[in-house]
Amino acid sequence: MNQVLTPPAIQLSAVALDKTYRKGPEEVNVLRGVNLDVRRGEFLSIIGRSGSGKSTLLHLLGLLDSPDIGEIRLEGKRIDHLPAKTRDQLRNRVFGFVFQFYHLLPELTVLENVLSPLMIRYSSWEYWKRRKELQDKAQEMIQEVGLSHRLKHRPNQLSGGEMQRAAIARSLVSEPEILLADEPTGNLDVETGKGIIELLNRLNSERQLTIMMVTHDEAIAERAQRIVRLSKGQIENIRERAAG
Repeated sequence: MNQVLTPPAIQLSAVALDKTYRKGPEEVNVLRGVNLDVRRGEFLSIIGRSGSGKSTLLHLLGLLDSPDIGEIRLEGKRIDHLPAKTRDQLRNRVFGFVFQFYHLLPELTVLENVLSPLMIRYSSWEYWKRRKELQDKAQEMIQEVGLSHRLKHRPNQLSGGEMQRAAIARSLVSEPEILLADEPTGNLDVETGKGIIELLNRLNSERQLTIMMVTHDEAIAERAQRIVRLSKGQIENIRERAAG
């Protein structure tokens, strides 16, 4: 008897999203009626030309910005209209973020940078009580991305690839359900970029981490399981990557 496989549940949804920005006297329609469902545990890439709305869509999905029209839904429940404090908590606990520019704090070591989301999550007293446990957790994440030998180094002592790995460790230390990566290889050479994508693929496979990645690089996009192409603020097509 053939076993019927249940498709992965829809974890995150964009529903009829519109977003317009004003540049001087002009209004620029960045997104126009975008609908997108993201499956739990998938690795999805968003690709398109500069100005197509890729980063805007990612920022809306991660509650870094709000749509003018439409909704963001997590597990079927609308989240973009929630109080600011609740959205802050979702960004700290549900979403992890990786950007083209690493946004590491220059005065902090790798370990301290990776710990920073946990410092934000807990009160000073609670962090102090749990500091050994949390430091161990951060060191484990740093080891996972291959930076154990850089614990006490500051960002200016790291290569571009090492800084991005530190940024990925920082984004994952809070154990997010969804990782949003905006041009994570954009500042890296080809070989270093391949290493970062291999790391993301491994995290997706081993942790069943949902990953949405914006990229302008067709070859990088092809490493994801599903590819969404944006054009002029609308989804032009969605396709599954060919197996193998």
